[in-house]
Amino acid sequence: MATITDIGLAAAINILSALVFLVAFAVLRLQPINDRVYFSKWYLKGARSSPNHSGTFVHKFVNLNLRSYLRFLEWMPAALKMPELELIDHAGLDSAVFLRIYLIGLKIFIPITILAFSVLVPVNWTNSTLKNSNKVYTDIDDLSISNVPTGSQRFLAHSVMAYVFTFWSCYVLHKEYEIVVAMRLHFLASMKRRPDQFTVLVRNVPPDPDESISELVEHFFLVNHPDHYLTQQVVYNANKLAKLVEEKKQMENWRDYYQLKYDRNPLKRPTRKTGFWGLYGHKVDAIDLYTSKIDKLSKEEAAEHENIIKNPKYIMPAAFVSFRTRWGAAVCAQTQQTRNPTLWETEWAPEPRDIYWQNLSIPFVSISVRKLIVVVSFFFLTVFFLIPIALVQSLANIEGIEKAAPFLKPLIEIRIIKSFIQGFLAGIVLKIFLILLPMILMLMSKF
Repeated sequence: MATITDIGLAAAINILSALVFLVAFAVLRLQPINDRVYFSKWYLKGARSSPNHSGTFVHKFVNLNLRSYLRFLEWMPAALKMPELELIDHAGLDSAVFLRIYLIGLKIFIPITILAFSVLVPVNWTNSTLKNSNKVYTDIDDLSISNVPTGSQRFLAHSVMAYVFTFWSCYVLHKEYEIVVAMRLHFLASMKRRPDQFTVLVRNVPPDPDESISELVEHFFLVNHPDHYLTQQVVYNANKLAKLVEEKKQMENWRDYYQLKYDRNPLKRPTRKTGFWGLYGHKVDAIDLYTSKIDKLSKEEAAEHENIIKNPKYIMPAAFVSFRTRWGAAVCAQTQQTRNPTLWETEWAPEPRDIYWQNLSIPFVSISVRKLIVVVSFFFLTVFFLIPIALVQSLANIEGIEKAAPFLKPLIEIRIIKSFIQGFLAGIVLKIFLILLPMILMLMSKF
C-alpha cells in the first residue's frame, strides 16, 4: 500500500517534471529557429517577420540576449490577465478554451477539497476500525472510507457528499459549456468567410447513362436547390498524381539543398552516388541528377493530369457543391436528398487540409464495410486495451517485480527506490500506454 512518503515522492517527481517542461518550453520559444513554431498565427496575420533574415549565423538559431532569459516567464501572467476577446484575437479560440479548462478545474476541485477535508476526513479519521483489525494499513488509510466500520451511520456523510460533489461538478460544467458555446458562436460569426462554410460534400452519386457525373450533379442541385446552388466540382481519383507531386516535391527539396551547398562553395560541385540512398553506385553531379529527375517527374505529372481530365473512369461518384449562403449549405448538409438514403449522401465539407484525399475514391459499399470494421475494432480495442495495462501495471508494483525478478529484491527494499516504484512507476507505465493510444486511433481513422 502506498504511504505518505510514496505519495510525496510521486508528487515531487511530477511537480519537478512539470517545472522542467515549463522552463524548456519558455526557453525554446525564445530561440529564433523556433519562431515560426510558437508564433505561427502572427506570421499568418503578417504581424511578425522571421528573425532568421538578419544578424550573424549564430543569432539566426540561438537567442544571445541574456535579458530575455531573465523575463522568460512574463508571458504567463500577461496571458492570464488578458481579456478573452483579446486573447482569442491574439492566440486563437483554442488558447482561450484551454485556459478555461484550468479555471474549470479550480472551480470544481477547490470547493470539493475544502468540503472533503472539513467533513469527510474528520468522519474517517476519528474511527479506529483499522487499528483494531489485523489488516496491514498505512497512515494514509486512516483518512479513507476503509476506516469507517460496517453499518455505521457515518456512511451517510459519504452519501450526502457524493451527491453534493456530483451536483457541483455538473453545475460548473453546465455553466462553463454555456460560456464556451457562446464564445464559439461569436468567433464563427466574427471570423472571415471560408469556402468550406458554404460547401457540402456529396457522395454516392448514382450513375446516369445520358449525363456525366458533373452534369448530373449540377442538374440535380439546380432542380432541388434553385435559390441557393452556386457551383460544383466533381472528385477525381488522383491518387497516382498525388504520389507524383509528392515525389517531385522531395526531389525539388534535394535539388535546392545541393544548390545552396554549391552557392556557399562555388569552387566545388556537390556529387552523389546513384545507388540506393546514395550509398553505392557511380558518382554524378547532384544538382544535374535531381534536375533530370524533376524534369522526368514533371512530364509524368503532366501526362497523368491530362489522362485524369480526359478519361471518365477517373471521375468518382462524389462532388463538392457550393452554395450562395451558409443557410442553404446547412439545409443541404443536414437533410436527406432522395427517398433512397444511400444515394446523394450529403455532409459538411471539411477544410482541404482535413481531407484524407486517398479515401475519397473509396466506393460506398467499401466505406460502409470499413466503418463496420472500425466500429468493431474500436470495441475490441476498448475491451482488450485494459489487459496489457493490467499485466504491465501488475509488474509495476513491489510484489509483481519481486515475483518476476527475485534477484532485485535487495535493491527494491531500499526505501527511496521502494517509494519510487509504489508512487510513480505504475503511473508512468499507464502514461506510456496512453501515448500509444492516439497513434492507434489515427491509423484507424485513415482505414
